[in-house]
Amino acid sequence: MNIRKLWFLIPLILTFYGCNDSKEKTATVEEKIFDVNIITLQKKPVPLWVRYTGRTKASNKQEVVSRVSGILEERYFKDGEFVKKGQKLFKIQQDEYIAALNAAKAVLQEDQAALQLAQANVNRYAPLVKDGLAPRATLESYQAQRAKLKASILGDKAKIKEAELNLSYTIIKAPTCGKVSARRVDVGNLVNANSSEVLTTIVKTNPIYAYFSPSQNDVMMFNKIATSMKPYAFVELNTPFGAKRFNGFVDFSDNVVDPLTSTITMRATIKNPKNELLPGSFVYVNIFVTDKIPFIMIPPYVIMQDQLGKYIYIVDKNNKVKRVDITTGYRTKYYASVKSGLKDGDRVIISSLLKIRPGNSVKAIDMTEKEGVDAILKKYNLIPEKVE
Repeated sequence: MNIRKLWFLIPLILTFYGCNDSKEKTATVEEKIFDVNIITLQKKPVPLWVRYTGRTKASNKQEVVSRVSGILEERYFKDGEFVKKGQKLFKIQQDEYIAALNAAKAVLQEDQAALQLAQANVNRYAPLVKDGLAPRATLESYQAQRAKLKASILGDKAKIKEAELNLSYTIIKAPTCGKVSARRVDVGNLVNANSSEVLTTIVKTNPIYAYFSPSQNDVMMFNKIATSMKPYAFVELNTPFGAKRFNGFVDFSDNVVDPLTSTITMRATIKNPKNELLPGSFVYVNIFVTDKIPFIMIPPYVIMQDQLGKYIYIVDKNNKVKRVDITTGYRTKYYASVKSGLKDGDRVIISSLLKIRPGNSVKAIDMTEKEGVDAILKKYNLIPEKVE
């Protein structure tokens, strides 16, 4: 082929590829238009929650011990079952204590008989002494004997009461309701009252306590803006079947600050009707603070961070993606408050966050009703309740 003809074809080839390249660029630009979900922000009062880690503890723990000594004769419960207050747990052999009670009653009867005789002697000698027919010393002796026997009878009755108590202590009852631990002493063993030997332990878990330790600054914030002196609270327990929620309220704050951690111990009393929460469990404690202060709230997952700080993407009036640097305030797993960077009416992008870039054109789909802060409150049931 003639070389001159080849040089003639080169401009045509370049023109052909140039047109194709222009078409590809146009297609590429069109592919960068994304459908994104957005929420429209509104600054308004929102229930403010704070979240801490905590540990549960029994609201009542009783170590069952014997108040009398003897051979353990009966056991009336199964290890690990729930018992009621006053329910029989153990029986100690009673023969010795029944004998002691009968002996005390016999002494009382003997002294009462002696008192009758002394009283009769006093009644007989009193008129004789008055008429000068008997010595006064004899009358006074009978009067002293009568007084002594009256005192003895008081002592006899006290001993009977003591013997009755000791006999009643041979039946060991539950001092509180709750779940009983395994027995620590088997039937047939000698129980010694002076050794403080624990026979079993009962823990009450309804209600159950959840202890947590907010910082000193957080406690000061509670005291300043909290709506209630006993804020509503709930704890979450992670289980293989998901998180489980238990309602309650905060009812205790310690009066000292831990010098090592600058925290203050607080306690929530939690309803546990099915005794599903056990003492020693690791839980998340959520505390309601107030719903009187307006905030701008956004879902935490839309917040990104780089070397310049925290930022989010919004859709501007030209339907372009725009980066906005923000500073956050209170943050939980449910939402985060924005202190600066956003305002009422801003449209925050909540989807396709890893695909879009500032300057991209997008089609905004408003999901405020389904994904906004009101929807979050409804989804996680974050409307405070009154729990007593």
